[in-house]
This record gives sequence, C-alpha cells and structure tokens, in this order.
Amino acid sequence: MASKLISPQQLFEWPFDSSRKGLDRKLSIQKSEPMPRKLSAIAPDWWDYTTLDDAIVADAASLTPAKMRGLSRPGFRVVFYDTLEDFYLAEALEYIDAWKQSTADNPVGICGPIGPTEQLPLVARLVNDLNLDVRSGHFWGMDEWYHEGSEVSADHPLSFERADRQLCFNRIRRSLRMHDEQLHFPKADVQAYQKSWDGARCAVMQGGQGDVKHWAFNDPLPRKGKFKNEPPPASFYRKLGTRVVDLHPLTIAQNARTSGGGNISMVPTQAITVGPLETWKAEKVSIWHAGTHDNAFGQRLTTLMIAKRLIDSAVPMSLLGDHPNVQFNFFRGGIGDCRVEMH
Repeated sequence: MASKLISPQQLFEWPFDSSRKGLDRKLSIQKSEPMPRKLSAIAPDWWDYTTLDDAIVADAASLTPAKMRGLSRPGFRVVFYDTLEDFYLAEALEYIDAWKQSTADNPVGICGPIGPTEQLPLVARLVNDLNLDVRSGHFWGMDEWYHEGSEVSADHPLSFERADRQLCFNRIRRSLRMHDEQLHFPKADVQAYQKSWDGARCAVMQGGQGDVKHWAFNDPLPRKGKFKNEPPPASFYRKLGTRVVDLHPLTIAQNARTSGGGNISMVPTQAITVGPLETWKAEKVSIWHAGTHDNAFGQRLTTLMIAKRLIDSAVPMSLLGDHPNVQFNFFRGGIGDCRVEMH
C-alpha cells in the first residue's frame, strides 16, 4: 500500500489529521516544551548571571553612576560615599546603631560579613573610645567554610570566625563586650544557629557581593534535576535556611583571589551559609560595595535587578528585590565603568 505523502503546506497546518499521528505527536512536543535557557559561559553545570537575557545584561552595562543612584525607590536605597574612610566608618556605625538599641529585656544584634572586613577594627575602636556597653547585644556571623564533614576550626587561616574575633571582638574591652553565647557563628549542625535568630532581633544584616552575585554564600544552584532547564523559582529559594552548600566555581576562584593570594587549592569547595529564611528576619539588609569584590558590571546588574524587581535565582542577590528594606552602599571610586579597555 502506498504511503500518503505530506505536502510542505500541511506541515504548518494545526491540528494535524489522524493519518499523521507520529509526526503530530513529535511536533506537539516541540511546540509545548519551552526552550531551555542558555548555558553558563563560566560553568555549564551551574546557573549564574551569564544565563540572563542579553537585554538585561546590556541595560545593566549602560548604567552611569548617576543612573544607578536614580534607581532608588521605596524599600531600596542607593547611597554613595566619596572616600573609603567615610564608607567604612558608615559601615562600622551600623554595628553601633544596632547595639545601642539593645537591652537585656529586648536584645538586638547585627549580622555581619567577612568581605569586607575593614569596618571591623573601627567597630572595636568606636565601642572602646565611646565607652559603649554592648553586653546585651548580639552578633551573627554570616557564613563559614565547611571541610571534611565539619566547619573549619577557628585556627584555620581562612576561618571567618577567627577573622571576626581577631579584627573586632577580641579588641573590645572585656568589660564592654557581649558574652560568647551572644556571638553566633554557623556550625555544621545548624540547629543552634538557626534557633538564635528567634532569641534576639536582627536590626540589620550586612553583606558584600561576590562575583557570582551572592550575599553570604547564597550562590546560584547547580543546573540539574528539576532545575536543569530553568533556575529555581524565587518561592523555592526564599525558603532556604542556614545550610551546607556547594560553592559555584566562580566563588572559589574569587575567594582565592581576595583572601588566599590566588591559591585556589587552599579554598574549600563547600561552606555553611545563612539563608534567605534568616535574611527576611532582618529588619534591614545593607550591602557594601567597595569595588574590591564584585566588579563594575556586577554592581550595576544587581542594582538594576533589585530596583526593577527582576527576580531571578540565577542572580541570588536579585531576590532582595522582594525584601522591604534594602540599602546598597557604594564607594564612588570603586564603581568603575563597563567600557572595553585592554590591559
């Protein structure tokens, strides 16, 4: 029996007749399944900002400092500082302002980053010179390295707890500083750390921004399983609490550059991080851009996405577009520009 020929015109008719069920089914699948987003230019097995639509990337790269400042809106404030001295002093004063609100009956604290760190000695100097009693205050470290089944010890050269203690808390006079029980650092067993967020009010969560557009170690997720073709929805990512995470390759390389002299082999590939769940318990999120961590393009990209509420978990920082009180702080000399310039 001769097979029935299909004309080119019939290929574009819809629906197809029953004599072409195989072709009908194949084209139906092609029509109903959305095309997956492009692969990362950095790490194809991961989500990150290089999977964004090119139009968003172009819009971000075109922003001037004046246009960045103009992106402030209710719930999102963009602030510039002309000198590094003013920049880091303002960051240190957020510690002071938080702890001044604290009382024994209503304890208040701040969640702080390692990166930047220049504010930490200033915090200790301010407390000591102002003779400020911060014994009722609390502090949450944002994250810590995780290696071989546990958090790294406080004597590890890259330990964030070690940095916080050496640069700040060990420098505060014992008669003024809070007890160790009020210093909360993430551990491999996250339960005590998570519970501490219900024992005191967090006035502000500070952070820096990494090359992969994270705060703390809230990196983009691997591109696998149900998130192979599309990154996790914001509703999924927002539920993530303090946890052990695998780090995006860009994060590992960045920490080698900023903290390890470029020695990637010494940087752990996992970490423990505060999550969005705790971030939304903070009354304010304050991100500090000195220009030494993320670059000119990255600073512009997250400013644009938060201002316009372009929420996409491939750019974790963009989730802060839904937080009710976010402030981006920029050192004007570190904003740079996105012109092509060969070096």
